[in-house]
Amino acid sequence: MARSVESRVLQFCHGYDGPFLDCARQYASLFKGTSYKVTTVFLTGKPSAEVAKQCASDEVLFMDFTSADVRGLKLKAIRDLRAIAASRDFKFCIAHRFKPIWIACLATSLPVIGVHHAFGDYERWGRRLFANWQKKRLSLLGVSNAVRDDMRKCLPAWPSDRIETLYNHISIDQVRSKLLSRIEARHALHLDKHAWIVGNVGRLHPDKDQATLLRAFALAKPKLPKNSQVAIMGTGRLGDQLKGLAKELAIAEDVLFLGQVEQARSYFKAFDLFALTSDKEPFGMVLLEAMAADIPIICSDCGGGREVVKDVGILFPFGDEQLLAEALVRMSQLTLEQLQSCHDAMQVKLYSHFSDESVEQTFWRLPMVQPFRINDVG
Repeated sequence: MARSVESRVLQFCHGYDGPFLDCARQYASLFKGTSYKVTTVFLTGKPSAEVAKQCASDEVLFMDFTSADVRGLKLKAIRDLRAIAASRDFKFCIAHRFKPIWIACLATSLPVIGVHHAFGDYERWGRRLFANWQKKRLSLLGVSNAVRDDMRKCLPAWPSDRIETLYNHISIDQVRSKLLSRIEARHALHLDKHAWIVGNVGRLHPDKDQATLLRAFALAKPKLPKNSQVAIMGTGRLGDQLKGLAKELAIAEDVLFLGQVEQARSYFKAFDLFALTSDKEPFGMVLLEAMAADIPIICSDCGGGREVVKDVGILFPFGDEQLLAEALVRMSQLTLEQLQSCHDAMQVKLYSHFSDESVEQTFWRLPMVQPFRINDVG
């Protein structure tokens, strides 16, 4: 195959399940308006025209491996990615999560920017050994300062400018264009149009700690507006346990388990308040989606979530049901003027820190990216 004369960036993703399809879109958007062409390669997952359409990339390739195929040494994946890299004029590679970083480093001679979306990726000594071996051409990004600092702690010999932060971000106009109105969203979800509703979106898993939300709601209920409810989108292994807890707390009729909702962010205007109670959330994309929907936010004061919510919402200590209950009551009593002030603060932070445009500017200022700047980058 003839080598292309265009400058290209290789984006290598583990898969497109869950939030990772949007991660691919986010990073492809960083090159919009430049002379770079983006080739996004998915290690796992069947070829999909719809996925390719949502990637915002110039080219999308599917390696079509299963999770079982990429255990162990991943030799075929290495060979296949080497062939892709040899056929195009890639200047560097952006790889998401450790396995694609590992394959990209072994399959190519490209500089690699590894993006990490979770805590603890370098706690294992083997991964630290690999990262230090590839140190001359590998740089790392965390999706929050909390993830960045976790990596810096595990790799103390690395210069700080080789392990940086690049926040997750959204196309604000695109997200808002898909929002249902409050009435439409409540009708679609079969929610009471007159209720005061606290929303939560996430897996029913200990890490998300919806149990604290239920306990806090039970404590706060006497001081909340009449017909107050909690609506939880998501499924998981704690479903029966959380439903049992709601019965035990005598709030079963006030807690609505909505299950898995496709395109959940389209329904955020159904909520009067959004509460994220997670333990060590690496970032919390749902927080940006709630901000775009103009919904006030309460968030546990840990992980990357605090970086999103600080100064624009209420933070409470993780697992502290009493302080969360007080925050619920306080939020329920905001005046129209206070709600407008909250809205204004959220919009300023959303545009200045978490929009595609603001993060694109941050990306091109990163020291690790400077060797790849081209004349048409602003």
